[in-house]
Amino acid sequence: MPTILVVDDQILVRSGLVALLKAAPGITVVGEAESGETAIVAAAELRPEVILMDIRMPGIGGIAATRHILENAPWNPPKIIILTTFDLDTYVLQALRSGAGGYLLKNTPPDRLIAAIHTVHAGDTLLSPAALQELLALCAVRPAVPPATSHPADALTPREREVLTLVGAGMSNAEIAVRLVLSPATIKTHVHRCMTKLALTSRAQAVVFAYEAGLVTT
Repeated sequence: MPTILVVDDQILVRSGLVALLKAAPGITVVGEAESGETAIVAAAELRPEVILMDIRMPGIGGIAATRHILENAPWNPPKIIILTTFDLDTYVLQALRSGAGGYLLKNTPPDRLIAAIHTVHAGDTLLSPAALQELLALCAVRPAVPPATSHPADALTPREREVLTLVGAGMSNAEIAVRLVLSPATIKTHVHRCMTKLALTSRAQAVVFAYEAGLVTT
């Protein structure tokens, strides 16, 4: 049962999210915050398992607060879902680079938001279809990079590259297991090895790496 901290500077939005989540079975709301500063304090005091984090707030924004919380958590770091009205590629990349486990728009239907919380809580990355399209578009317009003599991805085995590519495409471990006809436990092991070899600290960062390394191209 995931415990949730809701962060949004608009009281009506925040109150609506809190009411929605309190009514959802299997979810416990442990607190709310109206800014990045109060989110940092609340996260340290309440130690939620999942945080719904707005991006644009007075003072410390959601992305900076996300980075601070994850870098300074002396406990098991929370999973953070960026929830915003801004569907822009720069925000997608910044959110994922900061370690956020998911990125959704505020017009996401309630049932999908609740499902997203459980998905991220279970350790999978969650991106809206629109956010994935933004990443694809961003990669498509980048100038070609001259090939280097070596690349961090060269340390991966063919199977690990295959798994990382599917992670970058937004697939969960269960979906990858079905695609590759392997057990979810085996996929989890491959993902862990990829992240260890590439010095990645979150599955979301693995998604960014897969895009920026050119593993995901369509």
